[in-house]
This record gives sequence, C-alpha cells and structure tokens, in this order.
Amino acid sequence: MAERNNDPYRVYNFLVEIDGVTRAGFRECAGLDTAQDPIEYREGNEALTARKLSGLVKYSNISLKWGITDDAELWDWRKQVMDADIERKNGSIVLLDDSGEEKSRWNFREGWPTKWTGPSFNATGNEVAIETLEIAHEGLEKV
Repeated sequence: MAERNNDPYRVYNFLVEIDGVTRAGFRECAGLDTAQDPIEYREGNEALTARKLSGLVKYSNISLKWGITDDAELWDWRKQVMDADIERKNGSIVLLDDSGEEKSRWNFREGWPTKWTGPSFNATGNEVAIETLEIAHEGLEKV
C-alpha cells in the first residue's frame, strides 16, 4: 500500500513556547487569527461606488486551557500584570506531527495576559480542573 504524504496534521499534538520556555500539556489553544476591516472611501468626482481601502490589522487574543497543577508560572505572570507591572513576552504555538517533529509555528509578539479564568467546581463531577489564560498580543506570524 502506498504511503499517504498529504494527510493533514492533527490538532492534539502541539506545544507552547513563551520567551523560549517550552510548555507542553495544554488542553486547548485558540485564537490564531487575524482580521482587517475595509475602509470605504469615495471622492466626489468618482462613480457612485465606494472604494475599499485596507484598515488596521487586528489580532484575536490567544486562549490557552490546561489542567491545574502545582506550576503557578502563568498565574504569576497574570498577577504581575494585575499589579500594574506589565511584562510583555514573545511566544510561539508549535504544531507537531505524530513523531514529534515540528511542522508549523505561529509566533506572537509583545504578548501579555489580559484574562485568567479559574475552574468550575462540581462535587458530583470527575473532570479535570481547567484554567484558562488569554494573551493579548501585537502581531502573529506563521513560519
């Protein structure tokens, strides 16, 4: 049987790097997108249609979800921002293939944690306690 070389990569095999420190074990990473609103413009001597010029580029916040452990490094970064000491960091979301080889990378720059959400508790549940961190940033590049 011939090997299929064009199969897409799977979403479950990724890791996150923040300022060079690799962090694995995230449940979910979302928000890798950009948008640019058009600006309509028309001069008086033009036809009755507006031209569409490119507006500002916007980036969504990156949302990270993971199971709570004794590692408080991301909470400490959020707490530092809440205490009005904003430390911006660069980072990457790295997609791996099934053998653990890097296949794609999204680099963000000037990121800082804008929101932290703790777990929901339920005495009848047996799920893992999940926390979420949203990182605002000023640029996203796919390499």
